[in-house]
Amino acid sequence: MVKDENSKFQNSILKKLDAHLGGLLAEASSEEDFTGKAGQSIVLRLPGLGSKRVGLIGLGQCVSTSAAYHSLGEAVAGVAKAVQASNVAIALASSEGISADSKLNTAKAIVSGAVLGIYEDNRFKSESKKHALKSVDIIGLGTGHELQKKLKYAEDVCSGIIFGKELVNAPANVLTPGVLAEEASKIASMYSDVLSATILDAEQCKELKMGSYLGVAAASANPPHFIHLCYKPPSGSAKTKLALVGKGLTFDSGGYNIKTGPGCLIEHMKRDMAGSGAVLGAAKALGQIKPAGVEVHFIVAACENMISGTGMRPGDIVTASNGRTIEVDNTDAEGRLTLADALVYACNQGVEKIVDLATLTRACVVALGPSVAGIFTPSDGLAKEVLAASEISGEKLWRMPLEESYWESMKSGVADMVNTGGRQGGAITAALFLKQHSRLTLAPTLTLFGYLGYTPRQY
Repeated sequence: MVKDENSKFQNSILKKLDAHLGGLLAEASSEEDFTGKAGQSIVLRLPGLGSKRVGLIGLGQCVSTSAAYHSLGEAVAGVAKAVQASNVAIALASSEGISADSKLNTAKAIVSGAVLGIYEDNRFKSESKKHALKSVDIIGLGTGHELQKKLKYAEDVCSGIIFGKELVNAPANVLTPGVLAEEASKIASMYSDVLSATILDAEQCKELKMGSYLGVAAASANPPHFIHLCYKPPSGSAKTKLALVGKGLTFDSGGYNIKTGPGCLIEHMKRDMAGSGAVLGAAKALGQIKPAGVEVHFIVAACENMISGTGMRPGDIVTASNGRTIEVDNTDAEGRLTLADALVYACNQGVEKIVDLATLTRACVVALGPSVAGIFTPSDGLAKEVLAASEISGEKLWRMPLEESYWESMKSGVADMVNTGGRQGGAITAALFLKQHSRLTLAPTLTLFGYLGYTPRQY
């Protein structure tokens, strides 16, 4: 955005574009104090010059991350929706320093941002506007087969993210545990060459002694469904076996410790299955991408936490499928009870690593805010892998401590443990609780907490 003494752009691309526009771009950027900061934008309507509009979108000083280019795609989509544009072209004003491989990844990030930015979930509106955008051209970031592979990968990932969004956005009277299981089965049927589905009903879960999970489900008129999808590569053996476990509370009333009062967010508790939305979205993406050499298990203990005469009461003791007994001192700490049995089940699949996506405690939001998810794991190697993946995807994660001394607050006088500790360190004690149910194998486990289950880019 640097200009010379005549208030003309020094950047060659902006200089050429501004000359074509008779200096309007430089003039408008000065008048509106556009400096290229992240989030800034300026759009000029210019009829008769080939393009109806020309815009500048700021990337800020540091543009080396996928998140910055993802945000660019989102910003372009936002402008396109606002002006009902049907065709958009994107060019970077300064792309000289970007390597050939980085250009491909940059294009992928921009496309991902644009696809997700243009998406709107209008399924439950009687009338809705359809966006007009039909094409996005990316100029100067490569061509050919390698670029097409990157863009296809971005398309597949976005398809999984949008599927996850739609699961999360669906109201609880539409997305029951049974419907969530049906959606999972549809994914397996759609990509049956690499995905298989196993859906366990309440009786089958009882045979597996999933007393912790079934205790939460006991009050609901909608029966629980335990979901297990398995991805196996279309050819060759799997060198690595992973599990993704997602919390699947399609509605959480809090149970007898009902959510009440301002800020309880009970009206948002249809989203308490967002961890499972992430897991099933990943399953759909992998069904399309079909990576080699890896076996992935997608596990969701789906149910509702409601109130009735058959429901779990404060003070009840439930027994998880690993034989550990849990005193329920708060029925609104139910997610960890369902995940306890899900984690035991995951360990029994013979996996080497487990990533658990949980919406367990608002304490993590108090600590990290609404846009950063906390991760807990005793494995430094797994933490590095997940943090590296977050850099590529543009997510914001922060590793939190597993302070073992806090487990003292989780001990019970009548059972092996209680399901909640004190208010202080609530996210840590929740993670320590989950650790008790994955420690019987050598599989390192990582738990990711993000309240309501998703950061803006994920879901």
